Amino acid sequence: MLQKLNLFIELTRLKKPIGYMLLFWPCLWGLTIAYDFNGSLLIFCKYLIFFLAGAILMRSAGCIINDISDRNFDKKVERTKSRPITSGKISIKLALCYASILCLLALLILINFNSFTIVLAICSMPLAFTYPLMKRFTYWPQLYLGITFNYGIILGWTSINPEIDIKPIIFYLGAIFWTLGYDTIYGFQDIKDDEIIGVKSTSILFKNNSKMFLKIVFFLFVLFYLTMGYLMKLNLAFFILSIIPISHLFLYQIKKFDSLKPEVCLHVFKSNNFFGLIIFINLLIGRVSF
Repeated sequence: MLQKLNLFIELTRLKKPIGYMLLFWPCLWGLTIAYDFNGSLLIFCKYLIFFLAGAILMRSAGCIINDISDRNFDKKVERTKSRPITSGKISIKLALCYASILCLLALLILINFNSFTIVLAICSMPLAFTYPLMKRFTYWPQLYLGITFNYGIILGWTSINPEIDIKPIIFYLGAIFWTLGYDTIYGFQDIKDDEIIGVKSTSILFKNNSKMFLKIVFFLFVLFYLTMGYLMKLNLAFFILSIIPISHLFLYQIKKFDSLKPEVCLHVFKSNNFFGLIIFINLLIGRVSF
């Protein structure tokens, strides 16, 4: 029984929280810019828990679908060849059963939101489960991941305001560029194996100009982020303290990033969990009335 549990945890990457946290932060960002903090925090805290649980469940299900889809590729990559499905420790049939249960649990969480948010969330499902296929056809799977992973900004907003607004859309577009950056950094871990087996990525596409590419996408994130803050009429403290997340992008991530050192790429990638927290705190401060 313990062995099966350990295999399930390995399959769903539950010991690697960076995956579900990068899915959770945009949800929390969207919720934060939408919520009225002059009233009770009860709904905010409740939705925060729902979004975190949903992120864990959907990321876990996504990992399973990804491993089923990529099992033949994963056999040829040193970092992924021992994954449960690839190594035959878990059958595809059992893995699909696990994924179905996880999606059902996520649905039970989703029905606690308003109908508009439920519909939008269900519409995003095809994005989540077709992402693993993109690396076969385009050098821009990271763009597709950005569209998918940051959808939570829209859901966080509509959970409070059941209508689409330009402010979360601008924030959403900016966050896509953030994901383009951090997942390109992540992709450099496997770039040698990926080139051999024919898998595509922005890491491969921009391998000779990686830092310039990162500077461009991170700059675009900052531009959209500050534009959203202006349209939201966030307070002066938000704009002053925005120097902290901006510095993390440019002075830490880009400076420390080394495409030739996989362990450094992983470390820089993981630092985006801290970045997500910084943005949340920055937004929270921006919403406070002094």
